[in-house]
Amino acid sequence: MFIQRTNCRCILLPMLVLIVSASVGAESGGVVSTKDPATGLLSWKYEGDGLGIELLQVPPDFIRASYSARDLPATVSEAVATRCVFGTIVRNISEKPLQYRVQDWRYKAADGVEKPIKTKSEWLEEWHGMGVRFSWSILADDSVFAVGDWIQGFTTMPEPHGSVVNLRVVWSIEGVRYEKWLPNLQCAPAPAAG
Repeated sequence: MFIQRTNCRCILLPMLVLIVSASVGAESGGVVSTKDPATGLLSWKYEGDGLGIELLQVPPDFIRASYSARDLPATVSEAVATRCVFGTIVRNISEKPLQYRVQDWRYKAADGVEKPIKTKSEWLEEWHGMGVRFSWSILADDSVFAVGDWIQGFTTMPEPHGSVVNLRVVWSIEGVRYEKWLPNLQCAPAPAAG
């Protein structure tokens, strides 16, 4: 199954418009970090071995507002907003089909222990158990991309706002497995106390 996401209903596109490339440090293993001067939000981008991936900080208030605008219960928005969330854009920049599975991805936080990423299927099972039939904000579990295809969605980790994590992404092209650690990703800060 090939996925083309050029016309998807997304909540990340407005955030992408806000991101302005302002370098915040040297490259780290090919990972380039940028900071939006208007919002202060950080993003990270990597391109290599046929994969293009970008991760953007998603503040908890953005999640709450987006989910509330879709009339989702507070239990759903809080389940996501209380986590470390990155808007994730995955692109096939190779000349062959590319595949990834979120269940193969891992992250490390301050404790140094590798932990799995909660998949879209796991989120949907939780939400369906709450009687909610909402499915399009979390990054798809398992996708195969034709040349030039892309997809986007949230990647979530149960870490506090402001935490720093390292994320290992895994993908394959024609059966050849690749992996890349994206270091020092800073979760969006907690909202300022009002």
